[in-house]
Amino acid sequence: MRILFILLFIHLSLIVTAQKSSGVVVDGLGNTIENANVVNTASSTHAHSNELGLFSIQNTEIGSTLKINAFGYKKLDYVVQSGENRIVLEDAIFKLDEIIIQPTISAMNVISKIDLQTAPVNSSQEILRKVPGLFIGQHAGGGKAEQIFLRGFDIDHGTDLAISVDGIPVNMVSHAHGQGYADLHFVIPETVEKLDFGKGSYYADKGDFATAGYVAFQTKEKLDKSMISLEVGQFNTQRLIGMFNLLGNQKKQSAYIATEYILTDGPFDSPQNFNRVNLLGRYTTLIDENSKFTLTASRFSSRWDASGQIPQRLVDQGLISRFGSVDNTEGGNTARTNINGALVKSIDENTFVKANLYYSKYDFELYSNFTFFLYDPINGDQIKQKENRSLYGMNSEWNKKLKLDDWNVLLQVGAGFRSDATTDTELSHTKGRTTLINPVKLGDIEEFNGFNYYNAEFRHGKWMINPAVRFDYFKFNYQDKLAATYATQSETEFKVSPKLNFIYTQNNSLQFFLKTGFGFHSNDARVVVENNGKEILPTSFGFDFGSIFKASPKILVNTALWALYLQQEFVYVGDAGVIEPSGRTKRMGADLGIRYQINDYLFLDTDLTYTHARSRDEPSGQNYIPLAPDFTATGGLSFQKWDGFSGGVHYRHLKSRPANEDNSIVAKGYGIIDCNINYEVNNVTLGLAVQNILNTAWNETQFATETRLQNETSSVDEIHFTPGTPFYMKGKISYKF
Repeated sequence: MRILFILLFIHLSLIVTAQKSSGVVVDGLGNTIENANVVNTASSTHAHSNELGLFSIQNTEIGSTLKINAFGYKKLDYVVQSGENRIVLEDAIFKLDEIIIQPTISAMNVISKIDLQTAPVNSSQEILRKVPGLFIGQHAGGGKAEQIFLRGFDIDHGTDLAISVDGIPVNMVSHAHGQGYADLHFVIPETVEKLDFGKGSYYADKGDFATAGYVAFQTKEKLDKSMISLEVGQFNTQRLIGMFNLLGNQKKQSAYIATEYILTDGPFDSPQNFNRVNLLGRYTTLIDENSKFTLTASRFSSRWDASGQIPQRLVDQGLISRFGSVDNTEGGNTARTNINGALVKSIDENTFVKANLYYSKYDFELYSNFTFFLYDPINGDQIKQKENRSLYGMNSEWNKKLKLDDWNVLLQVGAGFRSDATTDTELSHTKGRTTLINPVKLGDIEEFNGFNYYNAEFRHGKWMINPAVRFDYFKFNYQDKLAATYATQSETEFKVSPKLNFIYTQNNSLQFFLKTGFGFHSNDARVVVENNGKEILPTSFGFDFGSIFKASPKILVNTALWALYLQQEFVYVGDAGVIEPSGRTKRMGADLGIRYQINDYLFLDTDLTYTHARSRDEPSGQNYIPLAPDFTATGGLSFQKWDGFSGGVHYRHLKSRPANEDNSIVAKGYGIIDCNINYEVNNVTLGLAVQNILNTAWNETQFATETRLQNETSSVDEIHFTPGTPFYMKGKISYKF
C-alpha cells in the first residue's frame, strides 16, 4: 500500500510539474524584455515577463505552443522545451494593431512607448515633452533647469513633479534656487531607453514631489552598435556625441560609454557662450540567469551667460530688441557626478527583489536679476545663489506573485532612504558677478527622508483592485551661518499617504480606471525651521476617472477626468530669501489623447488638456493661480523606416493664461511648429531639424514682475519674458560602426 501511495504521489507530482512552464524573453542583443505577453491558447492561460524577462505559465507542458507578443517585436509561436526556454524576439516595425491593453496600474505608459518608437528623443528639451500635456520653458540660458507646467501647475523647476533617472532622484530638496529643482541636462538624449510616467499621486513607490505626477527615465542597458554624430546649426551651435560599445554583443555582460559636448551662443544679442559636457559609463552583467547587476557612472558640467527676463515696455519703446537684455552679466555654472549600483534578483519563479544604491555630488552657482534697480538704485538687484551638495540614498522593493482562490495577487513591499547635505547654501546681493554687496542667507542644510510602502494588486476576471499605503519620515537640520551664535535648528515630521485604485479591463482593447490617492511635497528646510514644523509637508488629494481604448485596430484613445486639491503651505522664495504663504488650491480638468497609425510608416498623435485652476481661499475674480495653464495641445505627424527616411512635423500650443491673481496681467499664449527629416543609408544618417518653422515671435516664459530701471523714478508691474527661439535650422551627420 505504501508503494502504491509513493507511486501515486510521484505521478501527481509529475502532472503538476508538467502543467507549469517557465522561461525568459530577450531581444536579439540579449536584453531582457519586460511585460512580454505569453499566451497558451490551448489552455487559455497567460503570463507576463517580469523585469528580468522571466515568466511562469500554468497549465503548460513540454510540447505546448506559446504565443509571445511584445511591443516593438515580431510575434512568435514558441514550442515549450525541456530545460531552459530562452525565447528570442526579433525587432519589428511598430504596429498599433498589435498593442494589447494590459490590466496594470501603469497601462498609460503604452502611450510613451508609442511616442518613443515613432518619434525618438533627439534633444534634452524633448525628454520631458514626451509626457502628454507637459510643457517646459527656459528663462535663464540653456544651463538652468527648465520651468515645468503640468495639470494647471506652474511647477517652477519641479516642486510638484517627481523626476528620476535609473532610480536616482533628480529633484533637489531645499535647493538654493527653488524647492524641487530638477536639472535633467545630465541625461544624454540618445541613451534614453524607456520613459515611465504617471499623473497624480496614485503610486505607492513615488513619494516627495509626486503631486501632479512623476516621470522616471531609464537609460539603455547595452548598445547594438557604436556611433559618432556631429550637429551644426545657427547661432554658432555645435554638438558632438559619441556612444561606444566596449564589449561587443556578449550574452552575459555589456558595457558602453557615451559622451556629449555642446556649444551655442543662442539667438540673443549678448551671446550665451553656453557649453556643456556629459559623460556616461554603464556596465551590466548577468550574475546568473536569475540575477542582473548594473553599475552606472556619469559626469556633467555646464557654464553659460544669460540675458534674463526682459520688460515688455523696453521692447515696445524700441530701446532693446526681443533678444536684448537689461543685465547681461546673468548666468551661471553647474556640475553633477552620479554613481549608481542596481541589482535585480529572482528568488523563485514568482518572487524577485530589486534595489539600487546611489551617490551624487552636485555644485550650483546662478546669477540672476529679476527686479533690476527696484531695491538698490545704485548697484542693481543682482543676486547670487550657490550650493555644494552631497546626495546619497537607496531604493529597494520585494515583489511576490501568488494565488488566493480565484484571485491573482501581486504584493510589493518597498523601503529606502534619501539623505541630502549642503554646505554654504548661499543667497547674496552681487554686482556684475564679481562684486559682493552683502550676504542675505548663508547656511548648511541636512535633510533626511526614510520611507517604506506596501502595494497590492488583486486581479479577478476583468477587475484589478490596487490598495496601497506609503510612510515617510523627514528630519530637517539647518545651521544659519549669519546668526550671532552657532545653533542647529531641527524639525521632524511623519507622513502617511494611502492610495486606492480600480482597473476594469473589458478586453484587450478597452480599459476603465478610477485612481485615488494622497500625496505631498516637502517644503524647504529653511521654511520648516522658521515655521516650527507647521505645514511642512502639505498634503494633496486627487482622483482620475478615465479609459484607454482602441477605437479601431489602428486608433488608440485615452481619456481622463481628474481633480487635485492641495493643502495650505508656506513657500520659501529662494530669489528673495523670504517666506510667502500660499493658500489651498483646487484643480479640475480633462485629458484626451489619440494615437493613429495611418499605415506601416505614418503615425498621427495629439494630446489635448483642459484645466480649471483656482485658489480656494480667495474671492471669485481674485482667485486665479498665476501662470496655471488653461488649455494645451500637442501633436504631430511622424514617419519612420520609409525607404531609409524618417522624421515628422510636430506642433505645441499653450493658451494665454493669467499672470497674476486677478487676471489683470495676461501671459500670452503661443503656437509653434517644428519639423525634422533623416535619411539613413548603410551606416550613415543625414538629418535636418528646423525649430519654429513659421518664425513665430513667442515668449517661452513670462512673469508678472514689479521692476524699476535705473533711469525710472517709479516701478512698473508688467509682463517680463524670455523670448522663444526664432526660426532655427540644424543639420547632423552620424555614423554607426
